Amino acid sequence: MNKIILLVLLMAIVFVSCTKDNKCLYNDSTLVAPQTEIDNLRDSLTAHGITATLHPSGFYYNIEKQGSGGVVSNLCTTVFVDYKGSLLNGNIFDSTVTNNPTYFQLGQVIVGWQKGIPLLNKDGVINLFIPPTLGYGYKDVKNPQTGQVIIPSGSNLVFHVHVADIQ
Repeated sequence: MNKIILLVLLMAIVFVSCTKDNKCLYNDSTLVAPQTEIDNLRDSLTAHGITATLHPSGFYYNIEKQGSGGVVSNLCTTVFVDYKGSLLNGNIFDSTVTNNPTYFQLGQVIVGWQKGIPLLNKDGVINLFIPPTLGYGYKDVKNPQTGQVIIPSGSNLVFHVHVADIQ
């Protein structure tokens, strides 16, 4: 199930690759969440007793541990992460197995991650609160095997992420 959801995550964005000369071909997103989504997410966090920092692109975050060492240099940076993804109601839609991180190039994931993960160093821990525009937007994300909706259209997302390594 975990691999299926990760595959959906990777397929939900435009795939581009890096060339062998390490020139990154991913483009930094200038996408910013609409004010109505930012306000809705802020109100939802407040209702759940969560205090977080607003990023200029429109997601909220809490850094639990900054980490040290490696940093994300661009969207072609490979990050190894342990994470749990859920909706604000607590329903978990994806997670890695503890101490068994998954990895990907940062340019392959949702904009909220592309902007949030670089806030940390290696071994850092962050909570990301992502509005629809910076997440999966306004289309249901379904389990490809069962057809069951795992992330409803227009969902605010919560990710608890540990950056195990950065390469």
